[in-house]
Amino acid sequence: QVPLVESGGGLVQAGGSLRLSCAVSGLTFSMYGMGWFRQAPGAEREFVAAINWSGFSTSYADSVKGRFTISRDNAKNAVYLQMNSLTPDDTAVYYCAAQRGSLGRVRVDSTAYGNWGQGTQVTVSS
Repeated sequence: QVPLVESGGGLVQAGGSLRLSCAVSGLTFSMYGMGWFRQAPGAEREFVAAINWSGFSTSYADSVKGRFTISRDNAKNAVYLQMNSLTPDDTAVYYCAAQRGSLGRVRVDSTAYGNWGQGTQVTVSS
């Protein structure tokens, strides 16, 4: 199991911003696509954003497009999720995940990801 550690969650007012970070160890980070998913209480885990191994290709859920930005720093073995214009509907536990295979295309389905972090809570108050 590859350790993935998320940080940066917290409580923020609607309209505010947060930046999530995910530190990855135990694999050749620059060869793996990464994704962010979230799970709200009583809901299934859903795709938020993904980035391919090189960082040149990204994908976003429609609900966050234009507000969230995924990025990566291969020198630091880290992936980030910049979240702006947050709304209460963004309240969830956010998970980062690493794809199962290396050098693949961007994937939005959770089955493509084999390593998951423990999650970080994001709460947006109205």
